[in-house]
Amino acid sequence: MADMNTQVTDGTAEPGSGEAGRLRQLTAWREAGRALSRLPQDRTLGEQLAALAADAGAVTDPGLPADIYGDGVVGELEQRVAGLLGTEAAVFFPTGTMAQQVALRCWAARTGNPVVALHPLAHPEVHESGALGTVSGLRTVHPTTDPRLPTAEEVRDFPEPFGTLMLELPLRDAGFLLPTWEELEAVVAAARDRDAVVHFDGARLWECATRFGRGLPEIAALADSVYVSFYKSLGGISGAVLAGSTSLTEEARLWRHRYGGQLFQQFPAAVAALAGLDRELPKLPSYVAHAKVVAGALAEGFEAAGAGWFRVHPEAPHTHQFQVWLPYDAEVLTEASVRQAEETGTVLFRRWFTPDAGAPGVAFTEVTVTEAGLEWSADDVRDAVAAFLERVEGTMVR
Repeated sequence: MADMNTQVTDGTAEPGSGEAGRLRQLTAWREAGRALSRLPQDRTLGEQLAALAADAGAVTDPGLPADIYGDGVVGELEQRVAGLLGTEAAVFFPTGTMAQQVALRCWAARTGNPVVALHPLAHPEVHESGALGTVSGLRTVHPTTDPRLPTAEEVRDFPEPFGTLMLELPLRDAGFLLPTWEELEAVVAAARDRDAVVHFDGARLWECATRFGRGLPEIAALADSVYVSFYKSLGGISGAVLAGSTSLTEEARLWRHRYGGQLFQQFPAAVAALAGLDRELPKLPSYVAHAKVVAGALAEGFEAAGAGWFRVHPEAPHTHQFQVWLPYDAEVLTEASVRQAEETGTVLFRRWFTPDAGAPGVAFTEVTVTEAGLEWSADDVRDAVAAFLERVEGTMVR
């Protein structure tokens, strides 16, 4: 599937063309009075700089020297995350892609096995241009190709040895899906029975605690290492942390330097991450709960409007994010989304995408519910669905 955090290369069109079309989208999202989520990129550069300056005094001492090669506020962030996850240590990376590649490379050397078992929809397989093999000489295998995480039986009975099992929690491109806690424990135990280590791709681990009914330290304790992101759920600028044992994180620091990730200063990302931990992390359970209300109301709205085929996936979201599928071209749905924002001041959906494989004329979008979405009642959602579908039909006849 397309990587919604970067760019679409599968033929999906934006309203308008090129930079003008993208600017139109951003303007519509930013100026709308109501949205299910407010994203950091909706804000102007000046607004983001002002927010960063305002947050700095609340999360650290602005009178201290700025960080240099990872000390100062970056070190504060590492200690904070290690404490939240209950790990011995943590190391900051400029990107999650780098953090995860370093983790898997370290485990391959330690286990003596360069094979990584993961899902074919996992981030390294879909969104990293084959970097695990090209950069680190690793090879990947897939215990399952079904659109869900593997079962304990699939891990235990996989015919080929592997050194590391990587689990993406939640599995974003399958619909932000999570196993149950008991299923996750069983999968980890199956990997241990094969003498494999376990790494969690926890880019969105922060919001998994609600479904699992467990705290972050208990979740992280199942794995030998875990990576978490700061901009996906916490509203940060960029950056990630790899957490685990002291020996692993110290080795990871060496590889971070070798990969070009030893940046001179990273205080903006660190300050924004600390602010996100303070502001957004405690609210995530309420977002997850309200996402279920929104998902149910979307389905009711499509049915009431006679939309025909549609899919809200999963029907009861596992996190505060989920997918919506409709039988129209992505460019038609994106144009209708922008027009709804421009004409009514309401952002129900944002960009729509064409799946890499599937029936022609089908598109999907991702719905995220954050603090702005808590103001929406089920009736608000149903009304917005009707207004959106009106614009879909209007776009089709233009």
